[in-house]
Amino acid sequence: YSHPGDNIPPLLAVAQQTGRSGSDLAHGIATAYEIQINLVKAVSLHKHKIDHVAHLGPAAAAGIGTMLGLSKEIIYQSINHALHVTTSTRQSRKGQISSWKAYAPGHATKLAVEAVDRAMRGETAPAPIYEGEDGVVAWLLDGKDAYYRIPLPEAGEAKRAILESFTKEHSAEYQAQALIDLARRMRQQISDTTAIDRILIHTSHHTHAVIGSGANDPQKYDPHASRETLDHSMPYIFAVALEDGGWHHVASYMPERARRPETVALWRKVETREDPEWEARYHDPDPAKKAFGGRVEILLSDGGTVVDEIAVSDAHPAGARPFVRENYVAKFKTLAECAIYPAERERFVDAAARVADLRSDELAGLTPSADKLNLGTDPDGLGIFDA
Repeated sequence: YSHPGDNIPPLLAVAQQTGRSGSDLAHGIATAYEIQINLVKAVSLHKHKIDHVAHLGPAAAAGIGTMLGLSKEIIYQSINHALHVTTSTRQSRKGQISSWKAYAPGHATKLAVEAVDRAMRGETAPAPIYEGEDGVVAWLLDGKDAYYRIPLPEAGEAKRAILESFTKEHSAEYQAQALIDLARRMRQQISDTTAIDRILIHTSHHTHAVIGSGANDPQKYDPHASRETLDHSMPYIFAVALEDGGWHHVASYMPERARRPETVALWRKVETREDPEWEARYHDPDPAKKAFGGRVEILLSDGGTVVDEIAVSDAHPAGARPFVRENYVAKFKTLAECAIYPAERERFVDAAARVADLRSDELAGLTPSADKLNLGTDPDGLGIFDA
């Protein structure tokens, strides 16, 4: 649960700014993924209610360092500075969630870019930011006596952590992916969703406590909640996916969709429960056993029960329909349809397929033009910077 893909935009921007090649960019992305994924595996931020961008900032700084061929000392200073300025609490993903949830990664990586720039100019950072007496480990994580082992590759060893990242077929929190697929499968067994008395989702602690009823956020059951809040509401997501037999990145979040009386009634019948078995599977180090789903019991008003379970999403490498390149391309085209004209979408897909071979003067092609949107630059007069 760390979204390592958030490293790509800042690295691309820096590559374009500094005239790097597609090969340089690919190497930088591999480093960024390696750092972020291995930090996630070794250091739990969620346990201490620290937002995951605290792993993103250092990862982006390290990736930029690799891409630019910077010295170890400059990269070290960059990572220290990036962590220092990108550590924040998880309140951005609790309660009434605002648009800041979407902007937080961009803000963190902007700070990471500035951290690298500062280090390149000879400036040092608060260091050692992790293990220092007043550092992150001592005061924000497990305390000054804590020990973490980050499983990084040895010199010359291939960077493989990117292979441990998973795609999201649906525009929703990752822990909801498998349960959306389970909901659309169970829909085939439910002829009338109004005949449902109760829905119990047995799942991991993370799913229960972050996006489930265990979060104790009344907003997760509020039909007037923001899209960002609904994105982190497993009860809402499961109810809509069960009713519709699927999920749509726009329609499933529309206010009129969330406020349907029958949806609200079903939504409030959904409850998550932390289950020891699913919690253990969620943290299992064996990729073949690791699970992100759960077991769902649908109790019907006539006394009947429908029970099913799912370990991983359909798009997962071990899922029912593992994503392949064609699926990624189709997902991009679907999400970009409202913003990018067909010819531009095709041009971008072609450029992305050749990223490792792109010359520096071709990297601009990895920034598609959203000409279908009216992205006006005229100030609206509402903020400080419009004066």
